[in-house]
Amino acid sequence: MRLENYALIHVPSRIGQLRAVPVRLGDGAPPAILAAYAADFDVDPWVEMFYFPSDTLKLMLFTVTGEVLWRKDLGRAVVPGMHFVPICAFDLDGDGVDEIWFVNNVSDRHPLSLRSYRLECLDARTGLTKGQWPWPDKGGEQSLSRQFRNFILGGYVRGEPVLVTAQGTYGPMFLQGYRPDMTPRWEHEIAESSPGARGSHMAPVVDIDRDGVDELMWGERCIELDTGRQRWCADEAVYRGHSDVVQPVLRDDGRWILFTCREGDGQASPRVVCFDDQGRRIWGAVERGHMDMGWVARLGDAGKTAMAIRIDRKTCGPDGRQHQGCESFAFDVFTGAERKLNVDPYRTLPVDLNGDGRHELIRGVPGGDGTVWNRYGQEIATLGGTVALACKLVDHPGEQLLIHHAEGTIRIVCDADAERDSDEAKARYAHPYYRINVHALGGL
Repeated sequence: MRLENYALIHVPSRIGQLRAVPVRLGDGAPPAILAAYAADFDVDPWVEMFYFPSDTLKLMLFTVTGEVLWRKDLGRAVVPGMHFVPICAFDLDGDGVDEIWFVNNVSDRHPLSLRSYRLECLDARTGLTKGQWPWPDKGGEQSLSRQFRNFILGGYVRGEPVLVTAQGTYGPMFLQGYRPDMTPRWEHEIAESSPGARGSHMAPVVDIDRDGVDELMWGERCIELDTGRQRWCADEAVYRGHSDVVQPVLRDDGRWILFTCREGDGQASPRVVCFDDQGRRIWGAVERGHMDMGWVARLGDAGKTAMAIRIDRKTCGPDGRQHQGCESFAFDVFTGAERKLNVDPYRTLPVDLNGDGRHELIRGVPGGDGTVWNRYGQEIATLGGTVALACKLVDHPGEQLLIHHAEGTIRIVCDADAERDSDEAKARYAHPYYRINVHALGGL
């Protein structure tokens, strides 16, 4: 394996945070990537983590060859944090070109003015605004941490695109579905007093029952996108917390299971749980603690491994996110049998760099050192920087990494020695789940 830069992009500022999504610009156009970045680390709405940023959030769209097509500065009133400003690239109007969807603020003086928040749609080719709509505000006055938990997602109902917006994670939660003409399709509300789980920091979209209608995994609740109806809520009678990880995992027979790591409701047991496609518990493990990170990966020579990390304490601010008292756990995702990892999985992400259908691991999340291990746990490279994307980005065998560095450099990294994608890898790339959920691919 020989990891090299496929493309290099420079921005005229420091990068403390960067989120990225692949963007389709239409037939004949090269693949593109939207980056949302700022000099400050991500600003969290919890009062013990919130701080006043020194920089503004910028949007930049560039091709995978490194050509910058446009830049847009969102201004001082937009708080540069993922929970304040979700970003989504989704072709709602069906013209073959993704639109860029995000939460903007039309007030230039009041960054927390809910009445000034807007769902905004940009033309991906030009960066120009195509439309704005009031961002839903239905929860009344809440704490800062509960109020500013915003999501934008997309999925399909028998081929028809549906845009989903959502608010909330810990208390009352509100979800809305929109048709291609932006008329409301449905609304779904979950009262704070409702039984069952709260939301999650991950919200994957998957056709979990394979009927042609996508479902949104809203924490441990399954909500279909046709009418917004809840199909099931796993462990409804015994769990009321929120999840950090919600990961659909595909079995060899084509059916899905759901791997979750529970962060909230710390007295509820178990903390790591796997459910079938009807929300019935398959197995559970770890009896206590705050499960804050995890993934599912194809390691070794067979099967899929689920990993979860328990932490005692975390802090977050201008200097990044730190954790204390970390302990990792690994399991066969289908049976719950314990597995031993050959590397410390803390701050790692799975990625199939050589296209053989198995995963390498990179310590690439914020605070990681960029070390890369092969599927057997042998160290093979050190890349440095922070990984924003780990998926198929360019026409080259394997998956690629989008890495950013503090001084303002963005790199697309590939395995220059990769010769071909295996049939197993090609099947992953072709799966509808792959395109929609670029940040949650390990379970496929």
